Parts: sequence; C-alpha cells; structure tokens
Amino acid sequence: MSVLVYVENVSGKFKKSTFEVVSYSKAIADQLKTELVAISIGDVDQGSLNLLGNYGASKVLRVSTDKLKSFANQAYATVLAEAVKHINADVLVLANSFSGKGLAPRVSVKLQAGLVDGVLELPQIDNNIFTVKKTAFSGKAYAFVEIDSVIKIITLNPNSYPLKEYGLTATIEDFVVELKASDFSATIKEVVRATNKVSLPEAELVVSAGRGMKGPENWGMIEELADVLGAATACSKPVSDADWRPHEEHVGQTGIAISPNLYIAVGISGAIQHLAGVSSSKTIVVINKDPEAPFFKAADYGVVGDAFEVVPKLTEAIKAYKAHN
Repeated sequence: MSVLVYVENVSGKFKKSTFEVVSYSKAIADQLKTELVAISIGDVDQGSLNLLGNYGASKVLRVSTDKLKSFANQAYATVLAEAVKHINADVLVLANSFSGKGLAPRVSVKLQAGLVDGVLELPQIDNNIFTVKKTAFSGKAYAFVEIDSVIKIITLNPNSYPLKEYGLTATIEDFVVELKASDFSATIKEVVRATNKVSLPEAELVVSAGRGMKGPENWGMIEELADVLGAATACSKPVSDADWRPHEEHVGQTGIAISPNLYIAVGISGAIQHLAGVSSSKTIVVINKDPEAPFFKAADYGVVGDAFEVVPKLTEAIKAYKAHN
C-alpha cells in the first residue's frame, strides 16, 4: 500500500504547483502511515528529481523515452495506470492542471478508481473511506464527496495547499512501460507558451481588469501594477471578446478558473459568470466607481472610485512601501 503522485513538468522543469501536490500527497501518505512515491514522465534532469525528496517523496519513478518527451494524454495515462499497479498504490494524486484534468479521468477508467477533481483540502479518512472538499457549480459552492473505491484518484487545485519541506532524500528508479500504437492515436503537434509572463493558473497574485478600462490603450497602468506586485494579468470575457487582451488572460466560467492568494479586480462589474472563475481566490479586492457593482458583495475589500485615479495612486504607494522595506 502506498500513495503515488504524478509530478508534471514544463520543458523539463517543475513548477510551484508540482511541489504543492507532492507536499499534499506526503500528508495523505502520513495519514495512511505509508510511503509516498512520485512518478515523472519526460525529460527531467537529476537535480530537479532530487528536489522531490525535499517535499516528501521517498522514491521517484523516472519514465524517460523519446516517445514521451512531449505530452500525450493516452500514453501518459497508460504509464500512470501501470505505475499504480507496479507499486500497489491505493491513492493517485495529480495537480488539477490542464494535463491533470485530461489524465485523471482516463486513469480512473483504466483502474476502475473513484475520482474527485478540484480538491481543496486534505481528505478526512474513516475506515478507508475518503471524504474530500472540492469546488462545485463552477466555483460557486463547495461539495463534500466520499470515495469508497479500492483505488482513489484526487486532483488538487493550485494554491490550495502550502509547501512543506521534509528534507528527505528520494531514491530514483527507472520505470519502463510497454506502450502500444493505440496509445499514440492522438498526439499534440505543437505547444505555444506565453513567455516572460506569470502563468495564470500558477499565480499567487492576479491583477484583472474589465470594460471599465474603456479601451486597450489604457492597459499600461494595469500591467504596471501587476509588475510592481509580481502578479499575473487577467481580464473579463467582454475584454477578450473585444480583442483588447489575449484570450489566454480571460478568467471566468468560460475562461480560466483561478485560485490566487490575492485577486484585484479593476473596472469589472462582477457578473456571476466571472465570479465562477475567481471565487476560490483567498482575498478579493474590487476597485469600481459604481457602488452598486455586484462584485462588491463577493469582495473582501472594496474601493469605490475611478480606476484611473485609484490604480496609479495604489501603484505609487506600493513602490514607496517597497523602497523603504
């Protein structure tokens, strides 16, 4: 009996969410009084794999072949299912990322395992039944779901669990799985990534803006505030639909769902479709000149004022604070 965690990499490097999911999986392993094994698929250097021990993995299964250097959903799902069988794992944990959302259902079917996605907290365990808290109704509510299957699969939302360092040393073991041609019937030909930007799903701080900015030419002050904070930039759906901002910045029910520690919304009314994608944020700050804007009901802090006056002053105040601290 053990816990297996899939450690996703991007261009051979692990992101913060990878270490979050390893820390989370280690806590589950401790609850079950068993070991945590990580599995890495793709071309990852030895130094990065060694880091996994620091966050709780006692062993790392390394799967590295030319065929698997690029993400292939069907093939990766086969590898994960075989790894679960190989170590006799009862629990498989993945990040609730683009890859995790695609892999988890496939592995669940292969193993006839119970699956809960978008989990926010550690499970409550009673007689091998897991009760887990997850987002529901596009983030507008929470659900508590029981998993009573023999094998359980969980995907963890980004920024839901703190990093914890254990200082362990993980042993690294090569793991080989025989793959069929059918495992590669669908493959990704090209991945285009935004560069020099903070990834929205990974971001702990997000500055977002809506139609209250009046036009794309006014986005400089949003980008400046984000730069000062070290935050990612985002936008509402009408903004991306109007091509004021790229579609990969659209957050909401039909865009990207995020859960940063701080979400600053500038000139966004707060329609329910937008709230669905950002309601998991730990702290929400709203800046809007309309005191009746629906977003204020969901906000932890609200500023009623003209964004064109408030945002520059806020940026200068943060710069002054950072200069003296």
